[in-house]
Parts: sequence; C-alpha cells; structure tokens
Amino acid sequence: MLYIPKHAVLEALARPRLAELARSLGVTPGRTKRDLQVQLAMLPDRRFRDLLALLSEPELRAIARAHRLPELGDPTALAECIAFGPDDDAEPQGPEPRPASEPTQLPFKLRAVAPIDRADQATPVTGPPSIPDNDDDLPANVTRLRRRKPAKPAPEAPARRGELGFEATLWQAADKLRNNMDAAEYKHVALGLLFLKYVSDAFETRRAQLTAQGLPAEDPADYANPRAFFVPPAARWRAIEAASHEPGLGRTIDAAMVAIEAENPALRGVLPQIYQRPGLEGPLLGELVRLFADLAQTEQRGRDLLGRIYEYFLTRFASAEGKNGGQFYTPSSVVRLLVAMLAPTGGSVYDPACGSGGMFVQSDRFLVEHGGQHGALQIFGQESNPTTWRLARMNLALRGLDGNLGPEHADSFHHDLHPDLRADYVLANPPFNTKDWGAARLQGDPRWRFGAPPAQNANFAWVSHIIHHMAPRGLAGFVLANGAMTTSSAGEGEIRRAIVEADLVDCMVALPAQLFYSTQIPVSLWLLARDKADPRLRDRRGHILMIDARDLGGMVDRTHRELQPAEIERLLGLYHTWRGDPVPGASKRTHVDVPGLCRSVALAEVAALDHILAPGRYIASADPPTPQRPFADELADIDAALRGQLAQARELDDLLGELLDHLRPPT
Repeated sequence: MLYIPKHAVLEALARPRLAELARSLGVTPGRTKRDLQVQLAMLPDRRFRDLLALLSEPELRAIARAHRLPELGDPTALAECIAFGPDDDAEPQGPEPRPASEPTQLPFKLRAVAPIDRADQATPVTGPPSIPDNDDDLPANVTRLRRRKPAKPAPEAPARRGELGFEATLWQAADKLRNNMDAAEYKHVALGLLFLKYVSDAFETRRAQLTAQGLPAEDPADYANPRAFFVPPAARWRAIEAASHEPGLGRTIDAAMVAIEAENPALRGVLPQIYQRPGLEGPLLGELVRLFADLAQTEQRGRDLLGRIYEYFLTRFASAEGKNGGQFYTPSSVVRLLVAMLAPTGGSVYDPACGSGGMFVQSDRFLVEHGGQHGALQIFGQESNPTTWRLARMNLALRGLDGNLGPEHADSFHHDLHPDLRADYVLANPPFNTKDWGAARLQGDPRWRFGAPPAQNANFAWVSHIIHHMAPRGLAGFVLANGAMTTSSAGEGEIRRAIVEADLVDCMVALPAQLFYSTQIPVSLWLLARDKADPRLRDRRGHILMIDARDLGGMVDRTHRELQPAEIERLLGLYHTWRGDPVPGASKRTHVDVPGLCRSVALAEVAALDHILAPGRYIASADPPTPQRPFADELADIDAALRGQLAQARELDDLLGELLDHLRPPT
C-alpha cells in the first residue's frame, strides 16, 4: 500500500495555486509556499478531500504521475487514489496462522504504556488504545497512515428539485452522439432539434383539437398564439423521423426550419439552420433524431417535459463549455434565490442581459406556484449575443411564454431596445468586470445620474442602467462581482455612495465561491427598491439588510458548488421577514439579527465605512472570540506534551525491538 503524505501532494502545486486553494477553504494564506504547505497539510481529512475536489483533472494527473500512482479515468476516483493510495487486488499473505489451541508464547511480558496526560492524572491502560472509527476525529497526520476501511455504499442522492429521472440518461445518450464536435456547436444542434420536436408536438395536439371540433386544421391563423405554431407537412416530426435513415437528413431539417419560420413570423430569424454541414450529416444526426422521437406527445406534458429537458441540457452544456457557459446560463440555484427574493406577483419583468431566458422562466414558475396565471407576466429582455438571443427566444416559445426580446440581438448600453420601459421587476446576471464597453460614446447619457461609470469596468454602468429602468415602486435583483461592493477606483466608490445615499439598496447577499460556470470567484446579490416606504411592505428607509452566505452551498462536482433548497428557504425567510412580506394565515413576524449570518444596518454605519457594502464588514462572527493565553504558558504545554510523547515513543521502540527479536527465525 502506497501513501502520499499531504505535504508531498501539495509540493506539486505552485504558491499562487496553493494560496487560491487556501482562500477557497477559508484558510488565511501564509507568505511562503512552505507556510502554505504546512497550513493545508494540517487540514483534517474531510477538508483535505474538499481541497482535492478543487483541483483540476490535469493537476490530479500530474500528482499521480509524480508519485507513480495509476492514472484512473475518473477524476473522482483519481482524487480518492491520491488521498488514500491505490487499493490492492489482494491483501499480502502472511505466514500460516497457528491453530487456536496453540497460542503464541512470548519470552517476556508485554508492558502497558500509559498515555501522556498534561495533568499527570491518567490511569494506566491495560491494552493498546482503541482507534476511533471516524477518521475526522483523528489528528490530520494519522488517518493517511492507516489503511482505509471498505467504503460503505453511499446513499442515493436525492433528485434535485424539478429533475426528471431520465434527464441525465437522455443527456448521456445525446452527449455520446456528439463525437468530437465542440460543445458550443453541438448545443445548437441538440437544442434546435428539441425545439423542432416541441413545435411539431404542439401543432399535432392543436390539430387534433380542431379536427375533433369539426374545424379546418390546416389554416395557419388557427395556430397564432404562443402555445402553438403552424408546422407545414414537410417540417412535421414524423416526416423528419421518416428521413432519419436516409442521406440528406441535414438538408431536410434545415428546410423544415426555414418552412416553420416562413409560416410563423414570431420565429423568424430564431431557428438554427446548421444541419447540412460536413461532420454532422450521417448516422450521428439520424441517431439524435430517433433519440428524441419517443418523448411525450400531449400538449401539457409535452411542453413541461421538453421544457425541463431543454433546461437540463442548457445546464449540461454550460458545464461542458466552462467559462464560456456563463454567457448564456445562470446556475439554477442562484436564479431560484434571486427570483424568490423579489417575488414577482404580476406586472412587468425586465432582464437587460437575459442570456437564454432563465430569469423569465423562473419568474413565471414562481408566479404559478403562488397562485398566479401562467404567462401573466409581461416579459421584456435584451441580449447582445446573437446565438444566445435565439436560445432565449426558443426557450420562451417552448414554455408557452410571449416575451418582447426585441426584433434582434442588441447591446443594452448602445442600442437600448426598451428605452421608455419602467419595469416592476428587474432581474439580471450581467457580465462581470467588462472592459472596453464603449463608455466614450455615452458621455452625458441620462442613465448616469449617479455618475459616469469608468471606461475600464462596466459594473456600475449595469447598476445605473438597471436603476434607470425601475418603476416608481420597482424592485431589482442582480448579480455582481464582489469587487463592486468595496472598490473606490475610477469614481466607482462615488457612484456607490450616491446610490446608498439615495436609499435604493435594500439588501446585500455575499454568496460563496464556485457557483458559476464562468468564474470561480465569489459573487454578491444586490437587491434594490425604488420606494422602501411602499405601504405593501414594512418601512425600511434608512436601513440595509446584510446577509453573509459565503459558507453555504455544497459541492456538486470537483469545481462547482450549489445552494441547497433548505439554504435557499432560510435566506428567503430572513429577507422576507425583514422586508415585512405578508404571510397568509400567519401573524407578522419580527426580524431578528442572526450572528454570523445577517444584520440590519443603518445607513449612518455604512457611511462611516466609506459606503462599503460587503456584508462581512458588518456581521460579527457567530463564534465567541477565543481568549488569548500567554505565549509562555502555551509553549510550556507544548514542551511538556512533546517531551512526554518522545518518552512514550522510546518505550514503544524498545517494545517493537523485542517483538522483532522474537519473530526473527533462529540461525
């Protein structure tokens, strides 16, 4: 059995990487690489396994090669191999065991070795001390020197909220078919076919209804609503499926997309026409068509089913694309939290950087879950990336939602498609820290009422744009990089000061790192309110709720964290209690600050700290401060313990020597 000491594992990593890992695990980084190695090597096994989970696959493989470990295919198994050593195929065979009736006779009597106790009050033990079953109860340097017990089968993880059992299976099958195609390209192939399947199924359901009523079923005017589209015969799914074994399938699908756009003006310029291309034509495309062929046919189940599959595929493609995935996808746990904090109950919803439309879908879902009508929200959005804009249009259409995303993709700063909109709810996850966003062309823009944003960072340009589009009693919730809460460079501190003094900031939430596909850095949620004296809620003027959620969330893979449903519910309870949301059938609750988690802060206190909005600056730790002992006392204890352990080690060495002498064969 080969074990790698923790410090040897860390030796393969450069100092900046060690410092990054230390910060991710909440350890204050030391100055030198040696300091960092010592700090991280002293982590308990449970947290050291968390550290290994943060390493990339190339880093894990480099460590395995350096220590001659087998390079397993699965990164999780490889991390386990590094943590505990490779499992042996068979245990080493020792000498033939003696019969039970012939006990081994030793030429001496074993002495009991008493453990060292600082108070010198320990009673002698009559045998070796028992080893705890739980590795986490042992010192950090012990468990890695002990053979791992056979792992108990892990309990089956509960399904994530809203996840169907076959979604992962369907994804795995579709992902295998992409062969060597880049995920960014294959995304449009798979999602385009899913959308074609949906519009065809919705058409067939509507057609059957018209036929049952004795009405003509081939009039496009009868399909002019957001829940169904007219599909010409050659573009219907049964015609696509029938052609799946024939050459020229890509040409057939592209022609179907063109025909559907021609009959449905709402879809013009939206559907992908990319299937007639080298490397895609042939068995791969046909297998993908047949894979989607058996999905549900009824309108309600078909729309819900395909919509959820579409959302699941968006998640998986975002993960596969890594950093670029953040351009079109916001993690579902963040979207659920942000939407539920704003709690849209009607009116208009606006997202100036809408990506694939997840904020709109979740807003409608929230409304329905709380007794509202599907599709009752007025949806306004904008997206600058043309392919992502198409994804959003398809996503809304697939959900039966009618949204105004503009006639084309456009930049919200330089071509605002909704200049006169004042929305009841503004939701956004804009790009973080964008440079060269064209500030010079927007000098004197009316949106910059709190100050002109700097040319080298667009964070406060997004904040100002969002405030500009809020209704008189509008609410806004958006995601920003943490630097925006504390920066004072290039006038950003003055803009933040003006926004705070205007009493627009309602709540700040510091989120944990690794939630996003586009960045590993921690981010924050900003919640703004135009009218904090809104009579529908509690009067919150002059105060901001600070929430520090940096320690929440659980790792769902080696690099990504996700907020758990219970954690989301707790954060919602804190904010809505503080905001004074009415709870049907319950008495009004009173907000109470929670040490280490949340605190209501007066604007005067924020002003005293240069209008910094980082919750950690205002929330005291939940743990009481540890009293400091004099260094001389600490050193005396350490010295006494070390001398006692050295004496015990000498006794054990003598005992081990006697045992070896007994086992040595006679000459």
